[in-house]
Amino acid sequence: MLNRIVTTVAAIIVATTAIAADISGAGATFPFPIYSKWADTYKKETGNSLNYQSIGSGAGIKQILAKTVTFGASDMPLSQEELDKNGLVQFPTVIGGNVVVVNLDGVFPGQLNLDGPTIADIYAGKITKWNDAKIAKQNASVKLPDTAITVVRRSDGSGTTYVFTKYLSEVSADWAKNIGSGTAVEWPVGVGAKGNDGVSGNVKMTKNSIGYVEYAYAKQNNLAHTAINGKQPGKASFQDGSWPITAPTYIIMYKKPTDPAASKEAIKFFEWAYAKGDAMADELDYVPLSDAVKKSVRESWKTIQ
Repeated sequence: MLNRIVTTVAAIIVATTAIAADISGAGATFPFPIYSKWADTYKKETGNSLNYQSIGSGAGIKQILAKTVTFGASDMPLSQEELDKNGLVQFPTVIGGNVVVVNLDGVFPGQLNLDGPTIADIYAGKITKWNDAKIAKQNASVKLPDTAITVVRRSDGSGTTYVFTKYLSEVSADWAKNIGSGTAVEWPVGVGAKGNDGVSGNVKMTKNSIGYVEYAYAKQNNLAHTAINGKQPGKASFQDGSWPITAPTYIIMYKKPTDPAASKEAIKFFEWAYAKGDAMADELDYVPLSDAVKKSVRESWKTIQ
């Protein structure tokens, strides 16, 4: 009788532990607004919590490799070789857009226009003043100050930096040759700030500055984004591909996790997000994945044990 009671209590403890499995994630700041919104709504609906550390893609990759979190998050996808080597699987959650933001007196969101080569030259330190001829030529109706440009960029390993520098490499042969793309690069100029929130805050506090952030951060901080090649950022331009700096963001998990219960709960969370999170993503100007992509991702989840 006593053995039966002990066995029953043990079973209850195991079941409760599985239900209460802690879902922990860390990485990209780019999707933090939508992950935060999903997590808050998910907890209200299910009572289950997600602890997500918005620490940058580079740090997120390090944490999943160190097996200190249930999942890592990165805007820069790992190569298939890296995934296979470490027994990992990765899948996208949403698509978002990077924007260039400025802090210039009298300039409102979308008023200033910059083309790709000009942005590259600013970040390469070749254009140093706001009234430079290359900027003025694209903005005849904007009063540009005769002041130095304060360049703000990421100081941490960042998927947002990867997406941004990949774009600069595509529009500027000089940038591609001398600086290149990655989660971290050897910046020729600029003031470093940590995370999308750090860059947003720095630009907001610094007159005559320029930075690059995920679009949701620009909106939440009331920052003036620029047009690029005459195009404006937003859901429509992200969806039709006319905005030049868009990319998916990814979740990285082990196929054979050290905590199977937590991984199972994480997959439940992302399944819920796929099923019920599109409207929330849309509200924050992220682009939800297509049904076909979601179907493919669900197949990949079968590899997680």
